Amino acid sequence: MKCILVATEGAEILFYWTDEEFEESLRLKFSPSENEGEEFPALEDQLSTLLAPLIISSMTMLEKLSDTYTCFSTENGSCLYVLHLFGECLFIAISGDHAEGEGDLRQQLRVLKYLFEVHFGLVTVDGQLIRKELRPPDLEHRVQVWEHFQSLLWTYSRLREQEQCFAVEAVERLIHPQLCELCIEALERHVIQAINSSPARAGEEALHAFLVVHSKLLAFYSSHSASSLRPADLLALILLVQDLYPSESTAEDGNTQPSPRRSWSSQNIPLQPAWSPRSSGPARSSAGTETDSFSLPEEYFTPAPSPGEQSSGSGSTVWLDGCTSSSDASLVQIAEDTLQTLIPGSPAAASPRRVFLDANVKETYCPMMPHTMYCLPLWPGINMVLLTKSPSTPLALVLYQLLDGFSLLEKKLKEGQEAGSSLRSHPLLGDLRQRMDKFVKNRGGQEIQSTWLEFKTKAFSRTDPGSSLELLQACGKVKRQLCAIYRLSFLTTAPGRGGPQLPQDLQDQVQTLMQEKLMDWKDFLLVKSRRNVTMVSYLEDFPGLVHFIYVDRTTGQMVAPSLSSSERTSSELGKGPLAAFVKTKVWSLIRLARRYLQKGYTTLLFQEGDFYCSYFLWFQNEMTLSPPPSCVKDSCCRSRQSPGVQTADNRGACLFR
Repeated sequence: MKCILVATEGAEILFYWTDEEFEESLRLKFSPSENEGEEFPALEDQLSTLLAPLIISSMTMLEKLSDTYTCFSTENGSCLYVLHLFGECLFIAISGDHAEGEGDLRQQLRVLKYLFEVHFGLVTVDGQLIRKELRPPDLEHRVQVWEHFQSLLWTYSRLREQEQCFAVEAVERLIHPQLCELCIEALERHVIQAINSSPARAGEEALHAFLVVHSKLLAFYSSHSASSLRPADLLALILLVQDLYPSESTAEDGNTQPSPRRSWSSQNIPLQPAWSPRSSGPARSSAGTETDSFSLPEEYFTPAPSPGEQSSGSGSTVWLDGCTSSSDASLVQIAEDTLQTLIPGSPAAASPRRVFLDANVKETYCPMMPHTMYCLPLWPGINMVLLTKSPSTPLALVLYQLLDGFSLLEKKLKEGQEAGSSLRSHPLLGDLRQRMDKFVKNRGGQEIQSTWLEFKTKAFSRTDPGSSLELLQACGKVKRQLCAIYRLSFLTTAPGRGGPQLPQDLQDQVQTLMQEKLMDWKDFLLVKSRRNVTMVSYLEDFPGLVHFIYVDRTTGQMVAPSLSSSERTSSELGKGPLAAFVKTKVWSLIRLARRYLQKGYTTLLFQEGDFYCSYFLWFQNEMTLSPPPSCVKDSCCRSRQSPGVQTADNRGACLFR
């Protein structure tokens, strides 16, 4: 039983996500009596009624005492509540079955906040504008926004329980040097260079292209002008891909996204799954490989005879290998049309979407830089992702620098620095004034001009300077106008809303080329993704080793033997209770290590039955030498945040003196 909710200070719901058990508990709580004859309230109204006192009391304590509660359990410990305030939005997570602790719930709140930033960028800086994005006035649009993030949370929960890379928040690569080199060369020549040299690219510049097999990275290539992509952003993109095109086996393992159903009947014609419209030849059969996660059960269909045609005799026989009997050719066409209807076709290509990722522009760090993401499915489970930037990207850097300057000014004002001559003489304000004057002059716009003029009057007036409170209010207005320009430039005119994007024929061209390059490898890739690393090569050096996970936080990548206990796919441990037992132990060790890491421990050893479990966190310098433990700032590891690249990885701050 679980619920995640985002609300304003006034208890207005901006987003919610609940499971069926939580909704059922609300129905029992708010079920109207039979005598009253009242209508059953909507789910949003139920949540508002339930949580409004909690939200108001929390915000009142924060206002009066500058402190509030962040976690508590209800009477008899039936429900666990976790609260976290991000800006002006209060994030709440509720667990009623004790399946997740405080750390797990808080981590999910941080991931949700990070997903908001990926989708809305610097608009999340302003409370009023993010409310408009999360709760649009139009009901249909609001439902679309909420359903999108609800689906992302479902996908994230499924991947975190099924995929090791999401459990430890690190990128897992498919290990095959020859194939990786082939793919990188294809991405460079036939994707990045082909797009950037095309006159029809509409001003878009391809920066990154990579291939994903299920949730594992196969190959990655960046143009020479592109900055590096953070592991957190790469994991977020893989999450978006899995949400658009969920891997069938992991979706069944998580039991969260049922596979689409198709009607089928009698048993005469075997149907082969021909997924891609550009696949040449029939799809390869893999029914004999138990580890293949994309093979479908064999299905049959008997086409109904044409009117006036007898069903007996050989006249109704249809041969699918291209040879037909002497019967009327119309029967062949009927069977082919029926087969085209029943064979699962290529899913509609997802529309390009705006995403905001960290980047370095002109040797200057800029978080939440706008990119356009194209997800081009090659085959089920194999996808190519392309990231481009538009000609208006430099505007995002200017807006970020201005917002960052005004945020620093706000901080100084809140710290008690007096307004007046001391503030006017501060070098920060002088530099900010020059850059803002230049921006307003080039940009224009009556609202930003009047807002900036009001701020300058209060900040730089020698006769009647404004107070610190007045400057704070004026500073907030300027930041809101800058965020509004950012929203108008990168969200209102995003791809799909009339913004620039690559032409469809150019997308089809690079998609077809990659399919041709990987046609002979696709079956191998789908099997390899399920058995990427095996334990056989390690048992000779480490007898008795059952499982391990190695994470390199400097690159954000991990290596681990495959671990699956589903009915469709299996690792070396098989499909029985042993595989499920080991998997449960590994996941519990990850959670336990996180709890101890938050307390400052870097080494953990314990025995449970016949199993010995350990966790080690160590550091290396540029010469791959490990410093002594006394040189590690273990206090940096003590944090209330759950460690992970998508939740403000605090291990990066554990620098040695």
